[in-house]
Amino acid sequence: MFEESKVAFFLAKRSILRGNKGTLSLTILIIGMVFVNLIFLPSIITGVAVLFNQQSIDYSYGNLVIEPKKNQVYITQVSELQRKLERIPGITGVSPRYLTSATISYKGNVVTPVLYAINPSDEQGVLRIATKVSSGSYLADGDTGQIVLGFRLAGNEDEKLDVVPSLGGVSVGRVVDISFNNGVTRQYRVKGIVTSNSFSVDSNAFITKKEYEDVFGIEDMANQVLVRTIETGKENEMRNTLLSFGVQEKIWTWQEKSANFLNQIIGSFNIINFIGTAVSLVIAIVVIFIVIFINTVYRRKQIGILKAIGIDRSIIIKSYLFQALFIFAIGTLMGGVFLLLILQLLAANPIVFPGGPVAPVVDLPLIVRSTMSLFIVSLIAGYVPAWITTREDILSAIRG
Repeated sequence: MFEESKVAFFLAKRSILRGNKGTLSLTILIIGMVFVNLIFLPSIITGVAVLFNQQSIDYSYGNLVIEPKKNQVYITQVSELQRKLERIPGITGVSPRYLTSATISYKGNVVTPVLYAINPSDEQGVLRIATKVSSGSYLADGDTGQIVLGFRLAGNEDEKLDVVPSLGGVSVGRVVDISFNNGVTRQYRVKGIVTSNSFSVDSNAFITKKEYEDVFGIEDMANQVLVRTIETGKENEMRNTLLSFGVQEKIWTWQEKSANFLNQIIGSFNIINFIGTAVSLVIAIVVIFIVIFINTVYRRKQIGILKAIGIDRSIIIKSYLFQALFIFAIGTLMGGVFLLLILQLLAANPIVFPGGPVAPVVDLPLIVRSTMSLFIVSLIAGYVPAWITTREDILSAIRG
């Protein structure tokens, strides 16, 4: 077996050295591009997932979300719950908040966003919204009659620039009218505009919890409590810890709260990725197949002579497999170099998606999976044309 492999390797080496260098180089380049394509798009999809996951934690949910018990609107005695949570090891921040729909109007523009009522100091211990104020300033705990708007909600004077319904370009210092769902209508001065690239933040509005409780005539309640933990990825363990400390309300992880939205996005990308991967592998098979097939047809007489002098058909087939593997190996290495250059370029200049900048994320399983896929199709593309051509009898092959 070893001797046969040596002979097959020798034949492959001579065929490569004496073959058309231009055709070989172009084939290797194409395989390199296929390798890049097999890794690049999935790495972008992973980068999008990482971006939205981090945004969910930093701007929407923290690590855990506590909501009222079944058939209840509010969590009562929320300050007591907050103190209990803050004493649990591993928790770094707790933020009670209210969520409600409200109608906001400004100069004839009417929008109904989600209105968040927060304790700003608590909120800053869980979310990073306060760091994304693009104009004006963030809310303070004692603020009344003031509101912070997401930049999409604030909008532009030219409505064609808006991607969602907006207030038509309201700016800091302007006054907007808010009609709450209990019938109360009040005026609020815009204190700040937030630009976070998170849709749930940039399309909605924020007032203080104190203001909300004054409007609705309630106290020490919340319909959502956000919890920030030291470690991300151990939310289920922390949920069990909260339950063991006597928390009786519903507890959700950020993954559960954002699952539907993220799965829709990633699902759409995965369909595109599947199509792109399939096309790339077909291209690889076709290119290598054509090169090997032309090579075998061109060398039919040589193949006939080799068989006539006693070279076994399996050795000839193996020699073409070696050629296909050579193309695969050099093409993959070249593709790896191209990919490294692309990743360095995109790390410095990330692709800007609507949700923010996305840098490709490449992990070892993706590289191994892509390499093995290309390896298998290379073997198939090398074996099939060699097997077809070497089936011909010796005399017919020598005659050409």
